[in-house]
Amino acid sequence: MTEATQQLLEVLRTSRDDVLTAWTAAATSSAGGMTTSTEVRRELGELLDALTAALAAGDGSDLSSGAFDEVRALLSELSRSRARQGSSPTETALSVLTLKRAVLSVLGGSLEGDALAPYLALGDLVDDLGVFTFEMYAAAREEVISEQAEQLLELSTPVVKLWDGVLAVPLVGTLDSARTQVVTEQLLQALVDTGSEHAIIDITGVPAVDTQVAQHLLKTVVAARLMGAECIVSGIRPQIAQTIVALGIEFGDIATKATLADALALALRQSGVDVVRKGNR
Repeated sequence: MTEATQQLLEVLRTSRDDVLTAWTAAATSSAGGMTTSTEVRRELGELLDALTAALAAGDGSDLSSGAFDEVRALLSELSRSRARQGSSPTETALSVLTLKRAVLSVLGGSLEGDALAPYLALGDLVDDLGVFTFEMYAAAREEVISEQAEQLLELSTPVVKLWDGVLAVPLVGTLDSARTQVVTEQLLQALVDTGSEHAIIDITGVPAVDTQVAQHLLKTVVAARLMGAECIVSGIRPQIAQTIVALGIEFGDIATKATLADALALALRQSGVDVVRKGNR
C-alpha cells in the first residue's frame, strides 16, 4: 500500500459520516429525483464501506483485484437499479464520481499540503469506478431493452379463442424471423392448452407479403399441422393476392380466405358446425 493510499484510507475511516453525508447530498442532487435520499445514503454507505475494506486489504487501487469483488458487485447492482428506474447514464455515473467532491469538502476544499496526495489517489480510483459503473449501466440497459422487446413481441402476437376448437392469431406489422418464432411458440402452446384443431392466421394487418413473409407463414402452418391442427390464412387482400402470384409463392393445400369472417365460417364447417341466418331457419 502506497503512502497516498494509506492517507486516503485514514480520511475515509476517520471522516466516514461526513464523507457519506456530503456524498449523499451530491449524488441525490444529480439523480434527478429518481430515488430518495434515504435510499441513496444506504447504497452509498454500503459502497463506501466496501471501498474502505478493499483499500485496507492492501491490493492497491486495482479495481480488477479480488479485494474489490464486493465493490464491483455493489456497483453492478446500483447500475441495474438506475437503469430500470430510467436514470440516464450521466446521472448514474455522477452518483459515483461525486465521491471526489464529497472528499474534497471534507478536506476543507484545499489541495495543499497533506491533502493533495490522498485526493490524487482517490481521483484515479473514482475515475475507474465511474467507467465501470457506466459499462454496467450500458449492459443493464441492454437487458432492459431486450426484455421490453420480447414483451412487445408477445403483446403484438396474441392468440385468441374464437370458438370451441378454433383459435386465431391476428398479425399486425412486419413478420420477421424473431416474431415468427414467438407466433409459432404461442400458437403451439395455445393448441396444447385448448385442444383446438383449427387455427386462423389473419394477416389483414400485415402491410406486405414477400417471399420471406410467406416462408414464415408456411413454417408456422407446418408446425401447427405437426400438432394435429389445420390452419387457414385470412386477410388475403387483392394487392397481396397479386403480389403472391407475381412472386410465384405457392401455399399448396393451405386454405386462404379474404376476411377473418370467411375463415371462421370455414373453420366452423370443418368442425361440423353449421352457421345459418336466423331468417333462413
